[in-house]
Amino acid sequence: MANTLTKPQLLGRGLLSQNPIFKLALSMCPAVGMSTTVMTGLMLGCAVLFVQVFSSLTIALFKRQIHPRIRIPTYTLVIATWVTVIDLVLAAVFPAAYAQMGIFIKLIVAFAIITMRLETFACKESVPDSFVDAVGMGFGFMFGMVVIGFVRELLGSGTILGYDVLGFKPFMFFILPCAGFFVVGLMMAFFNWIEQKYRERMANKS
Repeated sequence: MANTLTKPQLLGRGLLSQNPIFKLALSMCPAVGMSTTVMTGLMLGCAVLFVQVFSSLTIALFKRQIHPRIRIPTYTLVIATWVTVIDLVLAAVFPAAYAQMGIFIKLIVAFAIITMRLETFACKESVPDSFVDAVGMGFGFMFGMVVIGFVRELLGSGTILGYDVLGFKPFMFFILPCAGFFVVGLMMAFFNWIEQKYRERMANKS
């Protein structure tokens, strides 16, 4: 089925209505484990954006050469190739941040959001549409990671980007792994509430 959405709609879908973390609940492992600060969320978000975009472009370009029976192994190979690229780049350019993210960069290979977009969109649509869709989904994931990291860093450490803004640590609970589920749940509820209010407003206008 050919895409019927405009480029802005494709872009906005990944950021809002189909946000990978808050709406689709995909790739929750990094959202919980690596979202303790804004910086780690931003760095992992950038890595996922890179892999998402270039994997989608690769599949969209060569989709006619991929046999249906080996499409999933092909997706994994393509994702692994681009993960290797960003893994080496981050290790060389940002060694300190790379050390904090550790194995999570390599685990991008298994992130459900990337494989899902290759299977449901990039293998069926044009290269330009696949690019926009990948950018939207990648930025949506990055947005989710940064928002969660902001909340957890501020409430757990009293800092933002490492700078002390409160002068004390309000709730140490928020820097614990279990707090990731708590914050993600609250953000999901908030996004659903916003979407519901938007639909009610549009219904009243019509």
